[in-house]
Amino acid sequence: MGDGTQSASAKNMGDALSLPRGKAMKNRFMLAPLTNMQSNPDGTLHEDEYKWLVRRAEGGFGLTMTCAAHVQRTGQGFNGQLGAWSDAQLPGLARLADGIRAAGSLSSVQLQHSGQRSSRELTGAEPVAPIAMAETGARALTTDEVKQLRDDFIAAAVRSEKAGFDGVELHGAHGYLLCHFLDAGNNRDDAYGGSLENRARLLHEIIDGVRAETRADFQLGVRLSPERYGIVLDEARALATELMTSGKIDYLDMSLWSVFKQPEDPAHHGKRLIDCFTDLPRGNTPLGVAGKIMDAATAQACLDAGADFVLIGRGAIIHHDFPLRALADPAFSSLPLPVSRDHLAAEALGPRFIDYMATGWKNFVADAA
Repeated sequence: MGDGTQSASAKNMGDALSLPRGKAMKNRFMLAPLTNMQSNPDGTLHEDEYKWLVRRAEGGFGLTMTCAAHVQRTGQGFNGQLGAWSDAQLPGLARLADGIRAAGSLSSVQLQHSGQRSSRELTGAEPVAPIAMAETGARALTTDEVKQLRDDFIAAAVRSEKAGFDGVELHGAHGYLLCHFLDAGNNRDDAYGGSLENRARLLHEIIDGVRAETRADFQLGVRLSPERYGIVLDEARALATELMTSGKIDYLDMSLWSVFKQPEDPAHHGKRLIDCFTDLPRGNTPLGVAGKIMDAATAQACLDAGADFVLIGRGAIIHHDFPLRALADPAFSSLPLPVSRDHLAAEALGPRFIDYMATGWKNFVADAA
């Protein structure tokens, strides 16, 4: 079963979690990276984004992560997306890192490129992908452009380090560009397509570059999807094992949508999706899971199942202090949905974030049209 089964029953939500590099998380709660549309049009930090994230740090999260921050100007996927592609964004990033640190939390910037889901309207450029995509009009990246993308991810990590963040997470999930390279349908005929080794090459090259160009205690995480988006579950398991045992990353973040759901792959029916990853060898690399963790009991159940930490998304939108509440009361559960706009405003969501939740998430906001 590998290292995934070691002392699972001994893990508690309030335990500190040592990471291979840098400072330990003070507990087992990480803020999931959440789209919120609160930054300025040029990718610089907006006050609403600052307040939202610092409030979560104050609410007890062991690590507070930003939304997906695009690493190229043309990689923007939505309005108000935070950017990490220009030194003009450094002052805001530095202020954010300082605010999160002052609140007692570790900090991370999630680095991303929207790929075929990049917005032509926002960027003025046609979207790009590993292969041409007729349905989105995305063109295939050239080999030189793939190498430039690699360098821009690395440069964004260096920029985040300069801003004072404890680390970065590479967004290799949800069909965005790094995930699209991992898609089994990526049949590029260069070194970045075809075999799983080739499809994962870009991710590995970015990891190696970040390790080479940042300080020894800079923390590097990776987010992966286990299925959907062309991802084959057994390939995701193989890649997760490779990453966790490589000694090059500091945590793996598996975005499971629902932690205890049955896998879509019939070959893995009969066990829960979380179990497809907690049984893998992981060396010294902590494994985290995200997906419909809305109460203390589910968070603890994830640790009991072998995860090392949990990522909280919707629960953290509803309660900025989800960790403090869960640690104080094993029976704590998030307020039932829908919640009011006033409640979300009191929880430090800005107007644009509240509007996004009202229009993009069914039955989340009570008075949504």
